Amino acid sequence: MKKIYVLDTNVLLHDPNAIFSFQDNDLVIPFVVIEEVDGQKRRQDEVGRHARLVANQLDRLRALGKLSEGVPLRGGGSLRVQLKHESPQHLPEDLDPHKPDNQVIALTLQLKEEHPSTPVILVSKDINVRVKADALNLAAQDYETDKVVVNEDDLYSGMTTLEVTPEEIDDFYKSSVFAPSNGHLFCNQFVHFKSLNGTNQTALGRFDAEKQQILALTPIKKEIWGIQPKNLGQRLAFDILLDDRIALVTMTGRAGTGKTLLALAAGLHKVLDQHRFRRLLVTRPVIPMGKDVGFLPGDKDEKLRPWMQPIYDNLEYLMSGMYKEQTAADMLRHIQDKGIFEVEALTYIRGRSIPQQFIIVDEAQNLTPHEVKTIVSRAGEGTKIVLTGDPNQIDHPYLDFRSNGLCYAVEKFKGNPIAGHVTLTKGQRSELAELAAQLL
Repeated sequence: MKKIYVLDTNVLLHDPNAIFSFQDNDLVIPFVVIEEVDGQKRRQDEVGRHARLVANQLDRLRALGKLSEGVPLRGGGSLRVQLKHESPQHLPEDLDPHKPDNQVIALTLQLKEEHPSTPVILVSKDINVRVKADALNLAAQDYETDKVVVNEDDLYSGMTTLEVTPEEIDDFYKSSVFAPSNGHLFCNQFVHFKSLNGTNQTALGRFDAEKQQILALTPIKKEIWGIQPKNLGQRLAFDILLDDRIALVTMTGRAGTGKTLLALAAGLHKVLDQHRFRRLLVTRPVIPMGKDVGFLPGDKDEKLRPWMQPIYDNLEYLMSGMYKEQTAADMLRHIQDKGIFEVEALTYIRGRSIPQQFIIVDEAQNLTPHEVKTIVSRAGEGTKIVLTGDPNQIDHPYLDFRSNGLCYAVEKFKGNPIAGHVTLTKGQRSELAELAAQLL
């Protein structure tokens, strides 16, 4: 049965292609939504770009007919911009009829009354809009198209456990190769071997899909900028961070597990020690989302400094382990002046082609799938990208564990030979920080 979907503004600003994601059903875009989209088009961030894309999509659809009467969509459905004003009589007295959200709800109520035999569903990424709609006996749902997992337990962890005999573990240590006899493994998935007889014998490997073998991890012969892996997750992280064949690394974990520190240590090692990349480029979303860094005083670096301070803190910690305190500060300024190290706002990355660079995107859980696509698609020849973040600490109002860009990238690149993922679970910042992450 065909359905009628009413789209809220946040759905279109989240995914400009949302109008093509509802198969053969009919879409209605309230006129107030067009007004709200129009109000965002001059912004210089991702929201502004999406607003302009939505306007362009609708303008192209005008060639197929009058939007007020409905135009066909390629999936078999139709799209209509509802021009006539919805009557406030459809709203309870407690809801202000001048608020755009309430006008969208009022139109949905009106359509439900006009089409009693057709399911009418309001689609919004705003939780409060969905709650109000439900209270008014309206069907309402989140925009689900770009959600990649059902719940937290379904997210790819990057590692699996295999129970084998003690003899097989001994053979693996001797040959560094193990051929799995059954079970499905993803390319670059880590394997934690455990002994069947309950002894403490263990081993670590990574699955090579081309050879259909589990290979031993590459030994770490020395500290990486003063950092030695302190737990299993950090050991696995270093293995893919230091592997030049892996072009995309995703790392998830709670605060204090070392995601940013490990990525920066690997980046400094690859750029300054091995000269494998020309530059270490670090970026993170400017929070609160939507604010332009231009509102802060000073030049670009001074504007970015408050948002990038956690990056500088980690860099100063790494360099203080290699140099005296004053020398470490001088070294940081030196590599920045030479262009070897750069911090950049996501706003300025669009349109660039970035070859031969080690790119770290911190706090990637606050990015939409489209923003992650924008960043990863900037990668030029020989570039490595590291996405780090905690999917349980999302500051974006319309993202959650299932729809944020970091989890989206983890699932979409799962099993790709040039991508690898690791989940860090053990905190190393301090006993207090670890306890806070668990209890608060």
